[in-house]
Amino acid sequence: MTLAVQVPEELSARVPAEQRGPGLDRDSVRLLVSRGTAVSHHAFAELPRLLRAGDLLVVNTSPTLAAAVDGRIGHARVVVHFSTSGDDGRWAVELRDPDGRGTTRARTGGPAGTSVRLPGGAGLVLEEPLTGRGTRLWWARVDGPVVSLLREHGRPIRYSYTERDQPLSVYQTVFALPPCDGAGSAEMPSAARPFTARLVAELVSRGVQFAPVGLHTGVASVEAHEPPYPERFVVPAASARLVNAVRAGDGRVVAVGTTAVRALESAAGPDGVVRAAEGWTDLVVTPERGVRVVDGLLTGLHEPQASHLLMLEAVAGRAAIDRGYEEALRGRYLWHEFGDVHLLLPEEAGSSSLTLSIAPATTGETSTRPV
Repeated sequence: MTLAVQVPEELSARVPAEQRGPGLDRDSVRLLVSRGTAVSHHAFAELPRLLRAGDLLVVNTSPTLAAAVDGRIGHARVVVHFSTSGDDGRWAVELRDPDGRGTTRARTGGPAGTSVRLPGGAGLVLEEPLTGRGTRLWWARVDGPVVSLLREHGRPIRYSYTERDQPLSVYQTVFALPPCDGAGSAEMPSAARPFTARLVAELVSRGVQFAPVGLHTGVASVEAHEPPYPERFVVPAASARLVNAVRAGDGRVVAVGTTAVRALESAAGPDGVVRAAEGWTDLVVTPERGVRVVDGLLTGLHEPQASHLLMLEAVAGRAAIDRGYEEALRGRYLWHEFGDVHLLLPEEAGSSSLTLSIAPATTGETSTRPV
């Protein structure tokens, strides 16, 4: 799925919401709500009023890693993005060139045998491409402990649309759990970023439930928008029981982020029953495959060519996505991990394609959305 829209560069969220003005917090972003092709505009802090008692939010507890590390190939500088840890001790990595502005640009992958010197005397050697689809990501053998390397020399992965480096804490969601084995996500499960402890408490007080799952997301394909590759996931037994109980009642299962959809749908059988599961998932959720247990999705705004849009279409349908993105552009919503969010809910009886009035968002920004 490719959307027939263009996102102006000025709609990239360059800094986190809480850095855009005094008195702002993570939840000071806007929330676009799609119920079928009916669209309404809200502040994210209104989320508790938009959900119902008995609804279930499925959240990803994977922490974000400081996954970018400087290195050298001979005399040339490179940046290594550590993506995914393998079962055999190797890591899937992407090599990128520094662009002189504090961010990076794409680099031709490989060849096998390429050696990269890393800080602290560590190093890695590229062995083979991660998949047969391309050479962006490679399995690499690292000769030092990666967990220590990232802790001492790593920084969060940053792309060119952001204004400056940020501390790792900015990339952790309120749901992130400390890694017990060094595992985590190369890039933030960003749909959950606007949640604050205060907002979670309000949701719970209104009868909204939470089910934790885990999916350690790898390095995105920023330039080529490749389909997702296998990632580690876990759906605990308690979360599986909670999902099944909500589905048996009147509640809605709303995934917070595409990562939560992938984890949950990987644990769902053809009968729609979710069972405890963990390991690797290569599931790609498409409109043809559909979703078995997810009723709604809270997600960021994706690039028009992003492969994740197929998942959104599977959840809500093509017409809802087309209409929602038209309204997001018209309303000057902000894109990317520090941007605004989109809530896709099932169409309600009697709803129409009318766009409801825009509620004032508590961002401290004008309607032109400067960042």
